[in-house]
Amino acid sequence: MIRTVFAKWLWDSRRFLLGWTAAIVFVGCGYAAFWQTFEDPEVAELLENYPQAILEALNYTDITTAEGYLSATVYGLVVAVLMIVFSISVGTRIVAGEEEAGVLDLTLSHPVSRLSLALQRVAAYVTAVLAMLAVFWVAMVAISGPASFDSIPVGRLAAMHLHLAAFAVLFGTLTYAVGAATGRRAFALATGSGFAVLAYAMSGLIPQMEGMEWVRDWSPFTWLNGSEPLVHGLDGGHLAIMLTLSLVFVAVGTVAFQRRDLAV
Repeated sequence: MIRTVFAKWLWDSRRFLLGWTAAIVFVGCGYAAFWQTFEDPEVAELLENYPQAILEALNYTDITTAEGYLSATVYGLVVAVLMIVFSISVGTRIVAGEEEAGVLDLTLSHPVSRLSLALQRVAAYVTAVLAMLAVFWVAMVAISGPASFDSIPVGRLAAMHLHLAAFAVLFGTLTYAVGAATGRRAFALATGSGFAVLAYAMSGLIPQMEGMEWVRDWSPFTWLNGSEPLVHGLDGGHLAIMLTLSLVFVAVGTVAFQRRDLAV
């Protein structure tokens, strides 16, 4: 018998989590394997003819190196977007989804407090993120030789995955906080999605406007790979920002959840 909210959430979500893990590994490794195409000198020559502003907006300024290619396409775009979608989806379900479905009050009729339920589910979500990205890291290490990016040390790949985990949790905890505070899945979904769009615009589009370059430093996408973890390893400052904000979101959402009436 499953005796904790933490274990029950993971068990009940096992198919969902396995499906997302498979998708991230398949898509991420698939894009990583295309790196060999960008080693072609003709591709580098083609990129030189693109306007610099477009390359900067897409973070393609260093795409002819393995580190630059993986940072821009795999970690900075494709897998980053997948982790955002996953985290927003889970964040809306931790409290708000079940509350709107009318089953949260039944769960709370068992000997478990709101505080314990919320924190255990958030912990289970964070554990799921770490496990998914650990599997993805193993897959990336496994294909690094055949895909010709084995020049990147496995430790720096691990650093990139830790940045990606903190990045994903930032979006998940924000969505959780809004859902826990309001009880409305739509509010949580809209907030998480809007924040994701704004974060992407702040990392590439808005800085192209004159005098707006400073905005890039405040984007979660910059905190994800602006310090180039694949080249330099962990960036303690960027990790601290993402983790601190995540803790604030969890605290605010949990306190609000404890103090309000459940939606009916």
